[in-house]
Amino acid sequence: MKFLHTMIRVTDPDATIRFFNLLGLEERRRIDNEAGRFTLIFLSVPGDEGGEVELTHNWDPEDYDGGRNFGHLAYEVDDVHATCQRLMDAGVTINRPPREGRMAFVRTPDNISIELLNKGGAQTPAEPWVSMPNTGVW
Repeated sequence: MKFLHTMIRVTDPDATIRFFNLLGLEERRRIDNEAGRFTLIFLSVPGDEGGEVELTHNWDPEDYDGGRNFGHLAYEVDDVHATCQRLMDAGVTINRPPREGRMAFVRTPDNISIELLNKGGAQTPAEPWVSMPNTGVW
């Protein structure tokens, strides 16, 4: 058995791609289906032939709520503090900061929860993360 992909529906593909680019994912391929009126965009971590994130954009407007019901996507990052700083500098809210130096949560533009786990275990706790409160839900 091999994990292939996780699909999330998105309303603004460009904003979602920019978000995942900040995390380090890149677009692998794209399929436009005019008959079905949708676009599939596959993203992955460079050099990782494992699972992909499939962004499904339905061309006709739809409301997608309940992103928390999906659960979350999880990524191992080399430096959770640096990753959170890069995201925050780009205007992304850190919903659950890496206070203990190991785990953080953020959300995509369509409210999908993303867990960031520090590679190799916890870093030494550091500011501003130690004293930063949770924001919203994660």
